[in-house]
Amino acid sequence: MVTAFPINLPTLNIEVSQMSDFLKLVGEQLKKIRDSKGLTQAQVAERTGKEGFSKSRVSDIERGQTNISLKTLETLMKALDISPNELFNFEDLYMAQDIEDKKLMVDLHKYMLMERDLDEVKYVVRTTKDFLETVDAKTADRNNKKNK
Repeated sequence: MVTAFPINLPTLNIEVSQMSDFLKLVGEQLKKIRDSKGLTQAQVAERTGKEGFSKSRVSDIERGQTNISLKTLETLMKALDISPNELFNFEDLYMAQDIEDKKLMVDLHKYMLMERDLDEVKYVVRTTKDFLETVDAKTADRNNKKNK
């Protein structure tokens, strides 16, 4: 059984049992930053100045396929010329139009809600439920009109 230990970051409280999701978030963020700077994975690997740091390693990290050390994360941040605040600011990632992975979107919301008070979370859940019921009712109504 895996024991979960909280890790406190500027805007997130993540348990180690959820680490693979966190690695995917960090990887997606690194990719977004790399793309915004117009760099290829090979260029980032070269900028690390580390022998053996390859394009495929950058790719694995961006896909959240490998557990990296803080030292490796620091090396990548230096290669991309970014601060920890830039790396762990998931707001931009949340707003990105190109996120199609539903699980990632759900995880982002989960992490944001973990930082809120219980009453706020309950309000969000109630509001979301009401919204989805309204959407479902409208969809059912449209389908009924089409079938008539």
